[in-house]
Amino acid sequence: MADAGPTKDVLDALREHLLEHAIRRGDFVLKSGKKSTWFIDAKQTVCRPEAMLLVAEAVLSLVPPDATAIGGLTMGADPVTFVTAALGAVRGRPLKAFSVRKEAKDHGGGGRIAGALDRGDKVVITEDAVTRGTSLLEAARVVREAGAEPVLLVALVDRGGTVTAMAARESLAFRAVLTAPDLGFPFEGGDGLPG
Repeated sequence: MADAGPTKDVLDALREHLLEHAIRRGDFVLKSGKKSTWFIDAKQTVCRPEAMLLVAEAVLSLVPPDATAIGGLTMGADPVTFVTAALGAVRGRPLKAFSVRKEAKDHGGGGRIAGALDRGDKVVITEDAVTRGTSLLEAARVVREAGAEPVLLVALVDRGGTVTAMAARESLAFRAVLTAPDLGFPFEGGDGLPG
């Protein structure tokens, strides 16, 4: 059942895994220059075998029924994209998968899209963790330039709490599997980690 959202069991297991493996507490200077008492490296959850299916289950549950592809800006989106597409394939919910390169490749096929994305595809843009949402929005722009249509932006963790408003300004919907408050931390207000 797509678009209903993850079950409580999946959310609880993901929260527990993120707190154990991906959250670090201490004194950190973020990309913005601001200080924070916590840092999240969501790849520590997305890339561990015991959590991969949880991530895929959660993200797949948010995918709209009309979506035909999933992807986002490399590296943050890659593990989320590929585990979700793999689970979708075995569940009878096929999704093409792709990455958006940070820069256009000037040899071979060129361009910024690597993987399977066709003109007219309806696309879910993913990311592991976001603060400001800039990676999601950049990927959405590249997808539009490629002739496909972003239908949803999805992050495993929303650290900043401002992505929904930013996405709405570009007529895009945003959903997070978990938020900073779900993990016991305040939103960072859109400053901090890239993405």
